[in-house]
Amino acid sequence: MKNAFEASGSSPTRSESRLQPSPDFRAENYGSIFLLRPLTTAAREWVNEHIGQDNGYQPYWPTVVIEPRYVEPILTGLRNDGLTVRA
Repeated sequence: MKNAFEASGSSPTRSESRLQPSPDFRAENYGSIFLLRPLTTAAREWVNEHIGQDNGYQPYWPTVVIEPRYVEPILTGLRNDGLTVRA
């Protein structure tokens, strides 16, 4: 059996299948509101196009403040457009 440190030179090599891409959004549940934080340029473009800064009270823009009843349709829409979200 080969030493794991020999494969990469200084540390064990990670399997490519275990690496996951960074999400486009982070969703935060605060009970009465959700915050949808865009983490990538594509995510910021998506919120500009589909939600907009002038849509309701958005004091943390580009982080979007969402009422709980609208969370699922928004998450479905961004996933349908190929973006990812992490809770």
